[in-house]
Amino acid sequence: MKLENKVILILSSESWGRMLLSKHHYAIELCRKGNTVYFLNPPISGKGFKSKFGFRSDASTRGVIVIDQALYFPFNIKFHTPRIYKWLMKWHTSQLIASIGKPIDLVWSFDLQGLYSFNDFPAEILKVYFPADEPIIPNSIQASRGADALVSITKEIIEKFDAFRDRSCLLNHGLAAEFINNNNSVHAVENPKRVGISGNFLRNDIDRETFKRIINDHPEIIFECWGSDSIGQSNIGGSVTNETEQFITALKSKDNVVMHGIVDTKTLAEGFNRMDAFLICYDISRDHSKGTNYHKIMEYLSTGKVIISNNVTAYNDKPGLVEMVVERRNNDALPQLFSKIMSSIEVYNSDYLIRKRKEFAFSNAYSNQLTKLESFLQSVSK
Repeated sequence: MKLENKVILILSSESWGRMLLSKHHYAIELCRKGNTVYFLNPPISGKGFKSKFGFRSDASTRGVIVIDQALYFPFNIKFHTPRIYKWLMKWHTSQLIASIGKPIDLVWSFDLQGLYSFNDFPAEILKVYFPADEPIIPNSIQASRGADALVSITKEIIEKFDAFRDRSCLLNHGLAAEFINNNNSVHAVENPKRVGISGNFLRNDIDRETFKRIINDHPEIIFECWGSDSIGQSNIGGSVTNETEQFITALKSKDNVVMHGIVDTKTLAEGFNRMDAFLICYDISRDHSKGTNYHKIMEYLSTGKVIISNNVTAYNDKPGLVEMVVERRNNDALPQLFSKIMSSIEVYNSDYLIRKRKEFAFSNAYSNQLTKLESFLQSVSK
């Protein structure tokens, strides 16, 4: 299937908002290619006995048509009587299709919660399932039923879907156009050194103790943080607990920590290019991705600067791209690795390594990923 001049519906269990993930970036890139792209926000409980759909497209959606939806029944039925939920959703989906009012060419689902069923869409539509995180609940596996093809960012995820062994595609995380900067000049490190960290700081899978230790051990380094640090900012959820609040408060209290909150993609890319290094610090026993791959790595690599991280399996066989601890069960060695690299930053940010990291990131631009996906979809097109 050529992904041009098509009508594409993207299903997501996370809303459109200021913080953009793979699903949002793919929607934007598909628009750039001349497709009509609908992005379906997760449903909320409605009032009355009629499904409701609101369509919006403005500067914040960058050409994507975002659909807000209200069910004609209480959403919590899904948790109490899932069979009834599925039966009710069949009618709701038919109303969604009627509201769009155009023949849909492709349904592309990033839904790991089992909100929707591919079988509720007409058989002639091509259906692709894209689990971008580990399918840790049964609903995530069941949500693949009725799909024509499976795409994911790690072999570990793909291996969990036996039915798609001959209909699957391994596709690394993509890189948004804003991060593509062809200036390959040698980076001159200045003092104070700056380390960047991005993501959702409300997540409880951050290895908070190791993170705080590294910050405390290096008062001479400025740590700049981008991403959700309050529940009101987040369109991708998070943990609202006393521990989370204490962690955020501790970060904000540090003189060598700058909390930027959520910024647009262009501002984020510009901020990253000021950094000398990047830090990733997750407890993979609690991590959504189980330490297999992270979207932020591609964005960090686009700067060419060194990345210091917990173990990430997708980069174990790619020397020079990510400097990581060997151990998968804990990050005990991460503070020492961080200190070692920051004390020899010029070596790890050599012109050769900067160029190598950038070239790898640029090769995975979302435009390139869609070209790879097109080639794969030719084999499953109807």
